Amino acid sequence: MSDDTEVTAILRCPFCLTLNTVDVSRAAEKPTCGDCGKPILLDRPVKVTAEDFDRTVLGASVPVLVDFYADWCGPCKIVAPLVDEIAGAHTGALLVAKVDSDRAQDIVQRLEIRGVPTIILFEGGEEMARSVGFEPEKLKEMVAQVVGTSESGE
Repeated sequence: MSDDTEVTAILRCPFCLTLNTVDVSRAAEKPTCGDCGKPILLDRPVKVTAEDFDRTVLGASVPVLVDFYADWCGPCKIVAPLVDEIAGAHTGALLVAKVDSDRAQDIVQRLEIRGVPTIILFEGGEEMARSVGFEPEKLKEMVAQVVGTSESGE
């Protein structure tokens, strides 16, 4: 994982809301906001708004797994721990994001999302795979196709 290629994403600081270009491959070095100095944690899903979706998700040079959820959705709460686990396990190789579908209706319509939870894997700004509902094995396969893991167990 130590080559000179930067894999970047533009992320909004959750504290001061400043946009930062973050080298995701250097996540272990604990990136901080260039403005307020607080941490930008990549070992868990990052919240992405409709305003930042195109630049953060579609503009990233790293694969991005996006969980489209709603606060009122029971199945979304079941999927959340798996999404958290994926973020922690693949920090530096994959960016995991969460989008509140109720607050991003234009994105939901553009991507033709019909229900939540919907999890979409993007690479190079293109949709590579999609999972709807609770499909843990499919999610693991989606991640394995971009991070190069061949394990299919836990």
